[in-house]
Amino acid sequence: MLTLAPDLSKLPINTVLCLGAHSDDIEIGAGGTIMRLLQQSKPDFHWVVLSSTETRAAEARRSAELFLGAAAAQVEVLTFKERFFPYAGADIKEYFDCLGRSISPDVIFTHKLEDRHQDHRLVAELTWNTFRDHLIIEYEVPKYEGDLGHPNLFVHLDRDTVNRKLSCIVESFPTQHEKYWFSREVLESVMRLRGVESHAPEGFAEGFLCRKIVLT
Repeated sequence: MLTLAPDLSKLPINTVLCLGAHSDDIEIGAGGTIMRLLQQSKPDFHWVVLSSTETRAAEARRSAELFLGAAAAQVEVLTFKERFFPYAGADIKEYFDCLGRSISPDVIFTHKLEDRHQDHRLVAELTWNTFRDHLIIEYEVPKYEGDLGHPNLFVHLDRDTVNRKLSCIVESFPTQHEKYWFSREVLESVMRLRGVESHAPEGFAEGFLCRKIVLT
């Protein structure tokens, strides 16, 4: 395994686009990495949640506030119907077309193309369809379908970052507490597994898929 350890503060990352089908997806999949990025760099964020009810929209905005802190950020919480994204595909594509004309991010965090959840999968497909010359990093979300897969990009996390990520998620999304998969233990176990796979110094990592990257 080749380990690349760039100084994030020196990378040309000025704008980060975070895309999530539902209100907790970005945080679960990439929350620790976003915290690390903010510790070492000061990019602007465009944070998009595509599906929410009134209650979950408030949760999504609260969570974005906790994760992003004082960072310059534009947070959008939309109301496409959860679980019905493929059937509203034309409207969601129109939104992505507008987004692609209005922003040219240096890094994009989005869902995996192989994700078995129909909403997640459509977001990933439209991300690749819209942003052709951008660094796209696909995150993973643990769920019933069991499609975690095999990441090829790992971001190591320290214990403090893991604790802050988990606390922010649990605090922000009380409507999800009854879900059997929504627990500190489940979310931490994924980071522990990715830490084992990448030999992380403190035993924790987030795993991603990065399909295209150019080294110069």
